Amino acid sequence: MDLDIPFILSFTMVGVIYLCSNLTVLAIASWQVLVVSLPMVYAAIRLQKYYFSTAKELMRVNGTTKSFVANHIAETTAGAVTIRAFEEEDRFFKKNLDLIDINASPLFHSFASNEWLIQRLEVISALLLTTTALCMVLLPPGTFSSGLVGMVLSYGLTLNASFVFLIQNQCSLENYIVSVERLNQYMHIPSEAPEVIAGKRPPSNWPVAGNVELNDLQIRYRPYGPLILHGITCTFKAGHKIGIVGRTGSGKSTLISALFRLVEPAGGKIVVDGIDISSIGLHDLRSRFGVIPQDPTLFNGTVRYNLDPLSQYSDKEIWEVLGKCQLREVLQEKEEGLNSSVVEDGSNWSMGQRQLFCLGRALLRRSRILVLDEATASIDNATDLVLQKTIRTEFADCTVITVAHRIPTVMDCSMVLSISDGKLVEYDEPMNLMNKEGSLFKQLVKEYWSHFHSAESY
Repeated sequence: MDLDIPFILSFTMVGVIYLCSNLTVLAIASWQVLVVSLPMVYAAIRLQKYYFSTAKELMRVNGTTKSFVANHIAETTAGAVTIRAFEEEDRFFKKNLDLIDINASPLFHSFASNEWLIQRLEVISALLLTTTALCMVLLPPGTFSSGLVGMVLSYGLTLNASFVFLIQNQCSLENYIVSVERLNQYMHIPSEAPEVIAGKRPPSNWPVAGNVELNDLQIRYRPYGPLILHGITCTFKAGHKIGIVGRTGSGKSTLISALFRLVEPAGGKIVVDGIDISSIGLHDLRSRFGVIPQDPTLFNGTVRYNLDPLSQYSDKEIWEVLGKCQLREVLQEKEEGLNSSVVEDGSNWSMGQRQLFCLGRALLRRSRILVLDEATASIDNATDLVLQKTIRTEFADCTVITVAHRIPTVMDCSMVLSISDGKLVEYDEPMNLMNKEGSLFKQLVKEYWSHFHSAESY
């Protein structure tokens, strides 16, 4: 785009000069041609505007569908090993061809609309040339010399090409400006709240207890979109272990996103130890909470860098944490120790080890509030047991909020919060919910064990 737009802009300027020169020569030789040329220029402009209304939208659709092709190629490349293991190459290849066909469709129609415009512009140019030649014939003999007549007809013949050249480049320039529009949209996306708000910084030891209050919390992802969370009100008492359960799409992860202000509340508020989290900076908020995500993230570097990127802790503290995560022996077997390499996304470590590294980060920070967003969904049972045991012992006096994928994970929680369609259905102790008739939690437990026993029988 950086190269194409300047070139097309210069071609457009050259086309304007060339067209004006041709029309000037024709007007000097036969001023009567202006009577026809001015309405025809107006007709060409109207045709161009009519063409733009379609072409611009086709270019937008082309840009949107092209992103689907790029995303599919990136996902296929990243999961090539899994695709080959399950012998799904043909399905992904077919999907790739389908996406290319979808992308080619607006491009084909863009070319077709361009040809539609060119055909009509050539008709207008031919009418203008015919009018010029007719004026030459109707004027009395001897009005113009034969050389001037030949020059005018020669310029009239080139007028067709110059006219089409100008309009084509103008249309191409307008189509390329669609890319500039998209860049402009990205440049003006509303940014997140400031990292630090002077004068509203929380105390250095905040949160002290870890008490979390949700007051009529409402969340929507778009300004005028539907509500995802509908007025949730409850309190996570300090030191309690809270389990959040619900079916897929019920709003569990959205609630966690609101706690970290990945999405701002549309109504209500979240108060942590007496401080409304919307009133402080994002860095002051997110740096005080610990999180173990569903998809563990490791960065290119060393083990030490991934556990302590800001170099705030000593090697002794890091080794102590690795021992609690049962990773000490694994690293001691490596010559580099804490300087053992970690490639992009941690692909040289197993999924379970990556999750334990995330646990190590949380242990180092000693946050009073720990969030587990389906942290056990993609790991084996042995690693799950290590994770749960470590959390029970090391975060015994902390508030632990767990979004549950495996129902047994939340059975030993202090309280269970059940969500359905973004609404709080029930909030009570697990055993009370199990004894409650019509309880959503009780129903989810039954479904889990039913699926579990069915899977074992196969």
